[in-house]
Amino acid sequence: MNDAPLDVVVIGGGQAGLAAGYHLRRLGLDFVVLDAGSGPGGAWQHAWDSLHLFSPAAYSSLPGRLMPPQPGETYPGARHVVAYLTDYEQRYELPLIRPVRVEAVRHDGELLRVEAATGTWRARAVISATGTWGRPFLPALANGAEFRGQQLHTVDYRSPSDLTGRRVVVVGGGNSGAQIAADLAATTDLTWVTQRPPRFLPDDIDGRALFDVATVRRRALDEGRTDPGGVGSLGDIVAVPPVRAARDAGLLQARPMFSRLTRTGVAWADGTTAEADTIIWCTGFRPALSHLAPLGLRRTRGHIPTTGTQAQGEPRLHLLGYGDWTGPASATLIGVGRPARDAATAIAGLLGQDRGPRRGARRPRGRAEGVRATDG
Repeated sequence: MNDAPLDVVVIGGGQAGLAAGYHLRRLGLDFVVLDAGSGPGGAWQHAWDSLHLFSPAAYSSLPGRLMPPQPGETYPGARHVVAYLTDYEQRYELPLIRPVRVEAVRHDGELLRVEAATGTWRARAVISATGTWGRPFLPALANGAEFRGQQLHTVDYRSPSDLTGRRVVVVGGGNSGAQIAADLAATTDLTWVTQRPPRFLPDDIDGRALFDVATVRRRALDEGRTDPGGVGSLGDIVAVPPVRAARDAGLLQARPMFSRLTRTGVAWADGTTAEADTIIWCTGFRPALSHLAPLGLRRTRGHIPTTGTQAQGEPRLHLLGYGDWTGPASATLIGVGRPARDAATAIAGLLGQDRGPRRGARRPRGRAEGVRATDG
């Protein structure tokens, strides 16, 4: 047990947790960031080898510090992102403690108690920023015991060299499914399966435009205006260069969703089959929120109702980085800065702190480095 209560405990040391830490430090609050990972980088350190951002580096930055470009790459790769996040937490001397896997957050009178096997922290407020990577979603079809081959989820995939020459079924019509299918198209006997025909965004659309669309939609909804349509109205798949190349070469021909697994592959309702050694389920994620279960806040589809980032049933709790329901594009590097600032400001107000840094508090260094591009 840490005896003295903190102002804030941030749970999660990925991009959302770091953005929250940046703004909490600016406001002079006393906080720690608890990270379940063994090293910096959040989910990016576990991504497949060829994964690249949808946006150039300058449009993929956290508040206060522009991501430097990656030599020879328009869209930086996952390893470059890990290096950037590592530098970010060191540059701003953010108080990370790892590895700490938080098991529960409970009410403790006027405080919240954050419990882990390695210790307990008491805080006046909590920011949950655990993301979704730790909770991969598999559909009921994946539980069929008949299939004797290998089943993977997006989180398990690393490199086409692991599957060279194998018969592979990739399931999923989003960005992960398209990128992994493109990764495997030249070296495996590939079957790409999607719930509906693939919808590629126009080739000139990348993360910059997607962030703008998400922001315009959220502003319209907040103001009670007609929904202009979000990112989903444009398409499902960003045509990053490897996906575009595979598509244009005719290597990304999607088949409709199959109806069941067989011992040796998959089968459709019309009786056709495809043999498979490996099935990769690119079927998405759910918010990793089990540590908040003791607070009794979950409602429809496992979500916790929020106003902005603040939990409606517990004003001392903020949720950050889980998707548009916790801030427009808040699950992206460029999008998380603004809701992180809003969460930190709201907590400072709740705790009766001035919105500016307290006397003697350290401001993050590098304030002028790209803050206009990322800090809203």
